[in-house]
Amino acid sequence: MVSRDNLLAWIEDLHEVYKENRQYLTDLDAAIGDADHGINMDRGFRNVVAELEKNPPDDVTTALKTVAMALIRTVGGAAGPLYGTFFMRASTACAGKEELDAADVVALFEAGLEGVLQRGKAELNDKTMVDAQTPAVNAMKGALDNGASLSDILQQGTAAAEEGMKNTIPLQARKGRASYLGERSIGHQDPGATSSYLMYKSAAEVWG
Repeated sequence: MVSRDNLLAWIEDLHEVYKENRQYLTDLDAAIGDADHGINMDRGFRNVVAELEKNPPDDVTTALKTVAMALIRTVGGAAGPLYGTFFMRASTACAGKEELDAADVVALFEAGLEGVLQRGKAELNDKTMVDAQTPAVNAMKGALDNGASLSDILQQGTAAAEEGMKNTIPLQARKGRASYLGERSIGHQDPGATSSYLMYKSAAEVWG
């Protein structure tokens, strides 16, 4: 089960993960974007943690909403609205729940992905964060249906996200700033897919 404190531990870990990977994500973005994805994710989650410390949430839903609003308010580019939408939709999937079981956790990530799809209008193989998140959610749903534990569900989701992330390398970007490069976007790993993989990996490590 994932409690409010477990959720906050995940968010704190994401803060550390994006701080540690700030340069890596920025370097990936420098090849096909604005060279600011790592900077934005680091700044965004630094502000998220500050907001959560200033206004401690009473429950899982409030915590996720706080994350969403802080990201939308402080993260530039596409990442702020997309990740903000992810966490806002995730909060609706957790409404009224004191703790999240395995099915709730899968619903959280599925709702977040649906928000990203609706907000960003991207599809699989467009070379975006969707390419990591879609296979991750599909793998998690399959694992849940097979009766896997939460730990196994998250590990399978992370493995699928990693594969999806790597699969963006040969793709030509069809969305966002990278799409302006045309064929020159081929051969580069998508930074949004990478930050999404890191999000799943963090959840697997903290909640596994």
